[in-house]
Amino acid sequence: MMENESNHERRPVAYLNETFLESPDARALRILSEYLEPLSHFRDEKIQDTIVFFGSARIHEEGPLSEYYRDARTLARLITEWSTKIDAAAFRRFVICSGGGPGIMEAANRGASDAGGKTIGLNIGLPFEQRPNPYITPELMFEFHYFFMRKFWFAYLAKALVIFPGGFGTLDELFEILTLAQTRKLESKIVIVLYGSKFWKEVLNFDALVKYRTIDAEDVRLFQYADSPEAALQILQEQLTKYFLEPEKPLPEPVPETPQIAKSRV
Repeated sequence: MMENESNHERRPVAYLNETFLESPDARALRILSEYLEPLSHFRDEKIQDTIVFFGSARIHEEGPLSEYYRDARTLARLITEWSTKIDAAAFRRFVICSGGGPGIMEAANRGASDAGGKTIGLNIGLPFEQRPNPYITPELMFEFHYFFMRKFWFAYLAKALVIFPGGFGTLDELFEILTLAQTRKLESKIVIVLYGSKFWKEVLNFDALVKYRTIDAEDVRLFQYADSPEAALQILQEQLTKYFLEPEKPLPEPVPETPQIAKSRV
């Protein structure tokens, strides 16, 4: 052995050091990875934008409220059949995205799969209920640790949301997006459909919020109700075409300034 050779084991470089990567000091790296990994896959798969389905993990194909499972599956299939016919060069438009778990999430991914389309699952590890469903496109299945990074990816690519009946998680996502839309923190218009008017009007009294002036009457125009896959599809097709598919109107020609106005700006 050479005189200056160490008996210590060689330490791994930092990006291969699992002990470090799982430590509090590396939290920023873990957060960043939950941004960069999905970004890389979305680019590889040419995903331009999404339609996100939210709804209860507890609604299944058979049992209470099973009609919502069937409707979510049907609607996701209809959207995918329509979106795959859109001439979008090399990009995929309005790809169905869900939280990746069972229930309504499974129904959405399953419907897109029925139509032969790509479909995204943004899963998160929870003590119960949340296991990735088998209908997600394998290269578009993601597992998140941080709720806020998962929420970022729900909102960042979404051009529309379809909100089926659900519990705390569904309500959380609904109000998150409504708040971003109300405060104009989203880069573009987002179409929001509340599916199942009887359920939503019983659970959420938006008219009372307007009555007590905690929201503006204009705010209830941020969303629409639908009670059938066909009605929801019509809303989505009309508004997505209007906002994201029709050619942009040219900007009006600027009004020439008068000399007085121009001089006042010097």
